[in-house]
Amino acid sequence: MKITLDWLREHLEGDFTVADVVAALNRIGHEVEGVEDPAEKLAGFRVARVLTAAKHPQADKLQVLTVDSGDGSAPLTIVCGAPNARAGLVGVLGLPGAVVPANGMVLKVAAVRGVESNGMMCSTRELELGDDHDGIIELPEDAPVGTAFADYAGAGDPVIDISITPNRQDCMGVRGIARDLAAAGLGTLKPLDVPTIAGEGAPATEIRTDDAEGCPAFFGRTISGVTNAAAPEWMRRRLEAVGQRSISALVDISNYVMFDLGRPSHVYDRAQLTGALVARRAKNGEIATALNGKDYALTDTMTVLADDHGVHDIAGIMGGEHSGCSETTTDVLLEIAYFTPERIALTGQALALTSDARSRFERGVDPAFLDDATAIVTGHILAICGGTPSAVTRAGTPPAEVKTVDYDPALSATLGGIAIPAGRQKEILTALGFSVIDGAGRWQVAVPSWRRDIDGAPDLVEEVTRITGFDAIESVPLPRTDGVAKPTATAEQMLERRVRRAAAATGFHEAVTWSFISEREAAPFGGGTWSLANPISEELKIMRPSLLPGLLAAAQRNQDRGADSVRLFEIGRRYLGAIEHPTLALLMAGDKAARDWQTGKAAPFTAFDAKAAALALLDAAGAPTDRLQVMEAVAEPGIWHPGQSATLRLGPKAVLAEFGALHPALAKHFDVDGAVMAVQIFLDAIPAKRANGPARAAYTPPALQSVRRDFAFLAPETLAAGDLVRAIRGADKTSIVEARLFDRFAGQGVPEGQVSLAVEVELQPLDKSFTDAELKAIADKVVTAAAKLGAVLRG
Repeated sequence: MKITLDWLREHLEGDFTVADVVAALNRIGHEVEGVEDPAEKLAGFRVARVLTAAKHPQADKLQVLTVDSGDGSAPLTIVCGAPNARAGLVGVLGLPGAVVPANGMVLKVAAVRGVESNGMMCSTRELELGDDHDGIIELPEDAPVGTAFADYAGAGDPVIDISITPNRQDCMGVRGIARDLAAAGLGTLKPLDVPTIAGEGAPATEIRTDDAEGCPAFFGRTISGVTNAAAPEWMRRRLEAVGQRSISALVDISNYVMFDLGRPSHVYDRAQLTGALVARRAKNGEIATALNGKDYALTDTMTVLADDHGVHDIAGIMGGEHSGCSETTTDVLLEIAYFTPERIALTGQALALTSDARSRFERGVDPAFLDDATAIVTGHILAICGGTPSAVTRAGTPPAEVKTVDYDPALSATLGGIAIPAGRQKEILTALGFSVIDGAGRWQVAVPSWRRDIDGAPDLVEEVTRITGFDAIESVPLPRTDGVAKPTATAEQMLERRVRRAAAATGFHEAVTWSFISEREAAPFGGGTWSLANPISEELKIMRPSLLPGLLAAAQRNQDRGADSVRLFEIGRRYLGAIEHPTLALLMAGDKAARDWQTGKAAPFTAFDAKAAALALLDAAGAPTDRLQVMEAVAEPGIWHPGQSATLRLGPKAVLAEFGALHPALAKHFDVDGAVMAVQIFLDAIPAKRANGPARAAYTPPALQSVRRDFAFLAPETLAAGDLVRAIRGADKTSIVEARLFDRFAGQGVPEGQVSLAVEVELQPLDKSFTDAELKAIADKVVTAAAKLGAVLRG
């Protein structure tokens, strides 16, 4: 919700600045997302007069202008390509150093086809004041030359962008914001000017509601003899300041009242209507062509506004294209209706259609404001467009029953944490529109019709405490129990903490990316099984099936900013099937080590770097890394590079991690340069430790020195070295404490189809040194274990 300071002063009387408004809004629960001063964008632009215009000597479509900037100095030479540039024209000159709002270009003195240009004459599009780019801005002849354009155009009105919570529909208009600020002590709320308009005769078009559930009340009148020209400058300026494009007086009036009072309305061209205008249920298969030019297929769960010809409006969301007002409109029908919030919300979600009207109706507009809104909109139309109004037709009854809440003022202290005097609470509630009847300590509080969010006494506590200020709540520590507090973190949380610390200690930087990704990002990973029906945007539509898309996008952004080495990790959830899977992902891209004087080359990351990182983090997570098997990568075509990736498993089915090089096509898909290594550790697959397992014995250094023996085997080249090492380690679990592969050779001296694998075996004697016979027995066990895998001791 955007408002301007000048617009706010229409409803709030007082001496306050933008800073005062921002501070008060944040204090009472309306978060200010930003403040934009249009005058800042137009700094460096001033009103100027073209003195002469001559053809450019080197370009047929350019002119060389001499321009009076109004500062008393000599005229400036400007090269301009606008077809309407001519002597005597008063326009807007951008001086060197000014920044063009439309594209961020900084103006400077530069030669254009051999002629020096000292600035630029600007179009409305370049200054973001409209879409016209056919020529430069033409101001009236009497526009004061030399005046800052921001001052001349009245663009010094700051725009405040406020985040309105879904429960506060009453603040979806400038007046609602003003009411809250007045209750907080920032000025006085001005009375609302509701004109008294006596209509002449019955409306020329019948109005009724045949869907009391979806549209309980439908008020309207006809106005004849209107002139639909441009809206007044003050109205256009305010609408454009809050992001609304000015269209015509009738349309602008409807939009202005919506942003001013939070009350949507609609104006029909009566010449485009046939018969009565009726609020009814849509028929299955009916098509509505909305103002955005798109066709929408309707169902009988939706409310529409239709005449004898067919559907015109998707009720409460968007008007129809063919019944809208144009410059030829002379007779109109004004519609002010109340639509059930739940119906509007469900219809908007089903059609994936959003609008400013929907955002207000689905929150619940004021049901008691239909008559006043009809009078206010009619008053604007008569004042700007002229015409003769009819009487008002009131079809249906709005749900405007008064709600009363039983309230004890002492709750502000016991429930809200602030002891607010009863008199002050009454002042606050009265300023917010509540009516208070004091009944011997307990109040009966009548809720205003525009506060649909008030259900009980706790809601009133929230009102008085937020207006007083939540920062007035005293910080009180929770009671502490004696002794050592019991741990509150779950085993899963503790696991995530361990691996997070381990990943950071290993040199990786933590990334936090969106759980939602686009369809394009999800496509290489199977597209994802969780798709949002009503996403925030199309770029956040799919619940991620993997953490790698987010890390790849982050790596691409880092590389675009000049990062030579990217090491990222993230702990989050993957969404597969109906289950969320906690996962740790790592990504390495770019250079592992920078160029040095010895090699002259940067060292790239390899699949073995990914494997080492995976094993280190699995060890930190408590996984039995000594029993893990390196097996082929999961069959996910297009994700992992064949032959440069694998999985770590406990048995053939329990996959704890996957690691290696990502497929080059995947890296290209995300615009990441060079080879990319990655790891995904499936935290929910790591076996949990037994809760009451045996305590680990205290570490005691061995009394005797260990013994190392080297074995070289001829093995089939298809044998995984890890399998051989694992078999050797299990040949004698009492004596063998470690086995390591230290050499792999294929070529001369090794039969074709085989490979030489050399393994170092570490033996640890316990209470006495090994005898030669014992060492030979252990060696025989090693050879026998290797032979079972087809490995033969080399001669």
